[in-house]
Amino acid sequence: MKATVERATLLKCLAHIQSVVERRNTIPILSNVLIEARDDGLRLMATDLDLQVVETIPATVSQPGATTVGAHTLFDIVRKLSEGSQVELAVAAEKMTIVAGRARFSLATLKRDDFPVIAETDLPTAFTVPAATLRQIIDSTRFAISTEETRYYLNGIFLHVVDGASPKLRAVATDGHRLARIELDRPEGAEGMPDVIVPRKCVGELRKLLDEVDAEVEVSLSASKIRFKLGAAVLTSKLIDGTFPDYSRVIPTGNDKLLKIDVKSLAEGVDRVAAIATTEKTRAVKIALGRDKVTLSVTSPENGTAAEEVPADYTSPEFEVGFNYRYLLDILGQVGTELVDIHLNDAAAPTLIREKDDSPALYVLMPMRV
Repeated sequence: MKATVERATLLKCLAHIQSVVERRNTIPILSNVLIEARDDGLRLMATDLDLQVVETIPATVSQPGATTVGAHTLFDIVRKLSEGSQVELAVAAEKMTIVAGRARFSLATLKRDDFPVIAETDLPTAFTVPAATLRQIIDSTRFAISTEETRYYLNGIFLHVVDGASPKLRAVATDGHRLARIELDRPEGAEGMPDVIVPRKCVGELRKLLDEVDAEVEVSLSASKIRFKLGAAVLTSKLIDGTFPDYSRVIPTGNDKLLKIDVKSLAEGVDRVAAIATTEKTRAVKIALGRDKVTLSVTSPENGTAAEEVPADYTSPEFEVGFNYRYLLDILGQVGTELVDIHLNDAAAPTLIREKDDSPALYVLMPMRV
């Protein structure tokens, strides 16, 4: 195998590919990236057995072939090469030689035949989504994905179709303390698709790839696998084998106290009073709702107290409620309007947060005792 590729092109591709590879692996070949020199350029692939990324980049191939080499090592080498350099990759006698300018490296390789591949089977449901829409779906929900491995069925984004007069494709994530839901008109081809849970790692890798793409993304899936085609990259992932809970039961419908407040003022106020919250127990910010204002406060036994008043549009009865300030800031960070609607009931009931009544995204936040 022998090929020459521009350093920036190779580096950009390796940045996507190597992040799939786990730092610690009991199976040595899973630490490697598969490199195939073909007539159409270089094809690079990495996998952790559950997730696989393949990308093809332009290169001058003088001798076709394939091998596998340490993903993180190759990435570090290419990252440190001179800008604008041409990188020559050659394989002989189970060694890969990398030459760029005056720099020369020789790396150990493992046989291509031992590299595990997620089969490229046809997936029954297929549709396209604009890259910008997919970015919005991910950004609006992924912060609420659970990290508790015991509740594995919450470790991803629940993607499903809701039928009705205006059918929707919905994405939902929750960790039991907060819930994020966003919906869009059902894309053509998505009708009858199975309910699927896309794993957290797949969501993270997909989001990185979406930064490089502005075109339509091809999505195809079955009950056990999902594939995204984004330009020259293809991301394939196994899905979480589990049942997502009936999230609709926790979305409140009878919250009759409406708080309209400037998103930036509220977020900055919460962030300021939270400066004294240094432990898990002091993460609660108390919000005292009064006529045309809210008072934010945090009490820390170690550090003291903090309080700030923020103007607001509120005319319902006065009461106090507490929230985990980090969860509240996560939600406010996704609100794209100047004002946000916060629908409350009492200090113990879930709170509904959205930009306005017809917004595609809504958020539910459970209160804390304060």
